[in-house]
Amino acid sequence: MKKHLFALLPVIFLFGFQIKGCSNGIVPKKTFGPGDLQPTVTQEKVEVLISQILTQYHYNKVSLNDELSSKVLDAYIKDLDANKWYMTESDVKPFEAYRNSLDEQLMQGNLTAAYDIYNVYLKRVKERNAFIFNLLDKPFEFKTDENYETNREKMPWAKSIVDLDDVWRKVIKGQLLDLKLSGKADTAAVKMIKERYKYFDKVINRTKSEDVFQSFMNSFAECVDPHTNYFAPKAESDFKLDMQQSFEGIGASLRNEGEYVTIAEIMAGGPAAKNGTLKPKDKIVGVAQGDDGPVKDIIGWLTQDAVQLIRGPKNSVVRLQLLNGDDPVGAKPHELRLVRDKIKLEDSKAKAEVYPLKYNGKEYNLGVITIPLFYRDFEGANKKETDFQSTTRDVKRFLEDFKTKNVSSVIIDLRNNGGGSLTEAVSLSGLFVSKGPMVQVKFSTGETEVLDDKDPSVTYDGPLAVLVNRFSASASEIFAGAIQDYKRGLIVGEQTFGKGTVQTQVELNQFLPKEAEKLGMLKLTVQKFYRVTGSSTQRKGVTPDIEFPSALSAEEYGESSQATALPWDQMATSNFLATSSLTDPTLKVLKDKYVIRLKTETELKQLESDVADFKKSKERTSISLQEDKRKKERDDADKKKKAANKSSETASVDKKDKDVYLKECGRILADLIELNGPKPDLVKSVVPKK
Repeated sequence: MKKHLFALLPVIFLFGFQIKGCSNGIVPKKTFGPGDLQPTVTQEKVEVLISQILTQYHYNKVSLNDELSSKVLDAYIKDLDANKWYMTESDVKPFEAYRNSLDEQLMQGNLTAAYDIYNVYLKRVKERNAFIFNLLDKPFEFKTDENYETNREKMPWAKSIVDLDDVWRKVIKGQLLDLKLSGKADTAAVKMIKERYKYFDKVINRTKSEDVFQSFMNSFAECVDPHTNYFAPKAESDFKLDMQQSFEGIGASLRNEGEYVTIAEIMAGGPAAKNGTLKPKDKIVGVAQGDDGPVKDIIGWLTQDAVQLIRGPKNSVVRLQLLNGDDPVGAKPHELRLVRDKIKLEDSKAKAEVYPLKYNGKEYNLGVITIPLFYRDFEGANKKETDFQSTTRDVKRFLEDFKTKNVSSVIIDLRNNGGGSLTEAVSLSGLFVSKGPMVQVKFSTGETEVLDDKDPSVTYDGPLAVLVNRFSASASEIFAGAIQDYKRGLIVGEQTFGKGTVQTQVELNQFLPKEAEKLGMLKLTVQKFYRVTGSSTQRKGVTPDIEFPSALSAEEYGESSQATALPWDQMATSNFLATSSLTDPTLKVLKDKYVIRLKTETELKQLESDVADFKKSKERTSISLQEDKRKKERDDADKKKKAANKSSETASVDKKDKDVYLKECGRILADLIELNGPKPDLVKSVVPKK
């Protein structure tokens, strides 16, 4: 079996590498003026190096041409000024001269376009900050009936500075009105907004050449695919610290999206994962220390500065002011209290319990196994230790224990499981399916490999469901896909994330050993996953057999929401034999029964109604700047939050009674038992009380 079985596994590329120029015409370099940020000679070498690695060793074998050049230009400008808040049409128009030459510049170590565009942007930001401070010294009124369009991404660039001034008048007015409706006095609100832009002014003034280079190279890398990134030396250090999961904090990685610090990933075993309410794309707008500390506004902050506030000593309290990523426009922030702790492997381990369910006059004992992460102690396994930690070993023990507890069926809960060890996904599938192929892997070389479970034994052959949601990804999708393809059990919940690729880290100094300074790191995609049917999990993920109402759309969440995500494709079907556990007629009956409950069960009816209302409210992107109207908008938006909250609830002990999805999954399994006939002693009739 090949070694590339764990996402982000570091490898050393054993190939000769030679820096060479592009065969096309030479693009002249620009001489920058005093005060302008300028590229370094080392950055020019790294630009060429990254270009050659991505064209030769990325899974997609990138072609540097005019089409890619155009995409990189658009991505870079968008990365700098996504809301079109700072630059005008006349600023952006000259950049068109670079549209078809960035491919040559990348291969020639020419950073003219990158720094020219950034220096214009930097100048406009400084001018805009001065305008904002002047604007905040003037009074605002909130009685005029006017609106502000929050979604400016597809709007044209402002024709003039005067037009941009009016945009910013509305931006600041909206921010002040939010604070006013949250109970802030006018003077306090103005002071808070001033502090926000004073911070941003400091950030802009400390911008270094390294920041420009990283921003441009990432715009290039993310045009290749969204999981390919360049990390400058400082960013590389921060990334490795996050990967070690040894720091004390909330157990979440963060990133900047526009003016917000957002949740990028929830780490299994951390306080955020245990709490269960924080989700990727949630926006942190404020941070407070302890139970009584004042809230520090962090809108507009850089991630690395926000992290300094959020991290802290073990057992200390941090309070986050949050906007959910799926909140409608105009929603007000809510507070989340977390107790900081270290990331603990034992807290990310699988857990099992018996969940009693009453349905149609009968009692069922559901064996629920929650797996936050596919974990494996590779070192212990290699040493052949008898007790090395493994997802499969733990789940097998739970399944054997269930046999003594009269369970009627088993639910594997993979909601919010972002993946982990592919080895474990394969071996876990083997607990439910006899030996055979479980996943196919294609490498950047074009070579393919089928990963089999070679153990013919089956630990559990009873009724089975796998519960997934939008944040079930990677190894979770491999397991769920195998169970579905073998027709071994039901997949229930939301469509999964759709990440069917594997990345590796490449230290750039190994290619330029004579460079004394640190060059940073490149993370690039080198493998792709395919189900045993030959269908890739990329973009599509796993579509549930029975799909629950969801507030989270594929257009906003998941791999398919990324424009540059690698495409779905198909390879040859592997040689596998499906089981007879779940037939198409049986599945149709189960779906029909679910549809009836969707119209009759109070909880499901309410959930579907809430989700429909929520989706409708998300379509509104304009907000009122009139106080009375805005207050009503905020109150209405606040009521819509419960749909998203319900769809993402995890199956922790204290939430099971409120977990609509888990309960409905149990009902579906109960229907399956009734259709197939229960095994002896698995179901107890409820004796009606006299």
